[in-house]
Amino acid sequence: MYFPVAGIEVAPWIPFAAGFAVAFVCSMGGVSGANLLLPFQVSVLGFVSPAVSAPNHLFNIVAIPSGVYRFIREGRMVWPLTIAVIAGTVPGVMAGVFLRVQFLPDPTHFRVFAGLVLLYIGVVMARSLVKKSPPGSDKASSEKRFQELVSQWYKQESKTRESLPRVVLHRFGLKKIEYSFYGEHITAPTMGIFILSAIVGVVGGMYGIGGGAIIAPFFVAVFKLPVYTIAGACLMGTFITSVVAAVAFQAIAPFYPEMAVAPDWILGILLGVGGMLGMYAGARTQKFVPATLIKWVLTFILVFTGGRYVLSFLF
Repeated sequence: MYFPVAGIEVAPWIPFAAGFAVAFVCSMGGVSGANLLLPFQVSVLGFVSPAVSAPNHLFNIVAIPSGVYRFIREGRMVWPLTIAVIAGTVPGVMAGVFLRVQFLPDPTHFRVFAGLVLLYIGVVMARSLVKKSPPGSDKASSEKRFQELVSQWYKQESKTRESLPRVVLHRFGLKKIEYSFYGEHITAPTMGIFILSAIVGVVGGMYGIGGGAIIAPFFVAVFKLPVYTIAGACLMGTFITSVVAAVAFQAIAPFYPEMAVAPDWILGILLGVGGMLGMYAGARTQKFVPATLIKWVLTFILVFTGGRYVLSFLF
């Protein structure tokens, strides 16, 4: 099958299978996997024009809604946190799309940028795996208790979903967001989250990711937010910014007739449908695979791929 925007010819089952495989493994580690799809498109499919960033956003658009719906149903969507993330990432991702097309059209230079992004995410994941939370700390014990409760809840079919702990909002202003979760009072700086999200949005718009894989480690490591309360906000932010980015790539395409900029919609949808099924299968399989093993595999792939891109430029 020929994909005119990408300028490649490949069997349609290959991008579908790639989206499935990436989402299957990455969803078990808590990320969508869009950050690994770009190396696949560049190195395997040979898709090297600026339009290569857009299919990653289409992947997120198709694959993420089911995960967001689950967090909303379980009452773990912190809407003020989500609003702050979206408010920062939307303008950031629009700037990132422009910078990608205007200043990084050369695939060689873009590989260096992509390699640095992959290395950064890989190093952050490695540090989170090596650095353990202090025994008995509030966040660590809260998440452990929540995980145990969820496990018990799924084993007892008579329980209703309302029996799970839910996020309770206390305050939402320009200075801070306050909410509680499972007996723990949590505070987050609104402007700090907005600024971080804007910076991540620029990187996400250039690279082709919604930014959740970058924002989530900061939320946990810097702002000390429980991971069970940030996942929904990160996914929703990733979804909204991916929609904005895909539309932005399509909108600016007429201004750059000399290069492929508009999204390859067919390729992106094939990746996304595979990713949607892969996320579902990954969620069902996660309980049989050690989470630490999954995250180490993801870390290795990120560091290896990013390092190879950077070294190929230097040498």
